[in-house]
Amino acid sequence: MNGTELLAERFQEQRGRLRAVAYRMLGSLSEAEDALEEARAGLSRRTSGPVPDPDGRLVIAVGRVCLDRLRSRAARRDTFVPDPVIAPLSPPDPEQEVLYADAVGLALLVALESLDPAARLAFVLHDMFAVPYDDIAPVLERTPAATRQLAGRARRRIREAAPAAEPDPRRRREVLEAFLAATRAGDLEGLLAVLHPDVVLRADSGSPSSRSVRGARPVAEQALKFRRFADCARLARVNGEVGIVNLPEGRPLSVAGVTVAEGRIVALLLLADPERLARLDLPGTAR
Repeated sequence: MNGTELLAERFQEQRGRLRAVAYRMLGSLSEAEDALEEARAGLSRRTSGPVPDPDGRLVIAVGRVCLDRLRSRAARRDTFVPDPVIAPLSPPDPEQEVLYADAVGLALLVALESLDPAARLAFVLHDMFAVPYDDIAPVLERTPAATRQLAGRARRRIREAAPAAEPDPRRRREVLEAFLAATRAGDLEGLLAVLHPDVVLRADSGSPSSRSVRGARPVAEQALKFRRFADCARLARVNGEVGIVNLPEGRPLSVAGVTVAEGRIVALLLLADPERLARLDLPGTAR
């Protein structure tokens, strides 16, 4: 088997992992798929001779394509809320689990969006996929020491930007159920009780209607404006955490990733862009 054939075989075997790399880099499921195809095509054109570390080479190749794509975004508005990965609340069987391998908290993806492309690559490849700095450095045209420093700064920024979530999934679900119950009842005080005073709602309805709202009362008032849809809301796993999918008449209206900390909601990341919602895979959900 020559190098091209070996990489093609390993690419198919590692596709789930490579897709996870691209998703973390780009925050878009469709762009992640496009990046995989671009990386695969580039490998088939350039490969010759033996390949000592095929899996590592594949990750680097995907990372390089994603870096170029992030840099090309400089002249346009970035996605306000990343694409969510949605799964049922009940644990999927082992064969289904691979479908949700891309799950990483939406709050973390939003924090990654705040990094410049080079810092995002250094952090994602090293901290999330254990790629050595020596292998990342040539992609960034930096020394390994400079790449290490870049990842360290990114790590500190992520730690500051991404709120620490409630570790108990049962407690997270209880808080979301209380939020939905208060919304359905039109209970402003009930909503204020489950919203952190500095809660942030980040809503992406497609430019230019996307917005950010901060504070328990303003967020509660926004929730009550959409009270009529609350009966259609279902709980689901959104990027590995309990979230909300709104399906009036069986059609997706919105998907919300929710961060709960110390018994209250501290962040709501809402995707309501009809075009992007239409491309999502929405598996079974539960009340």
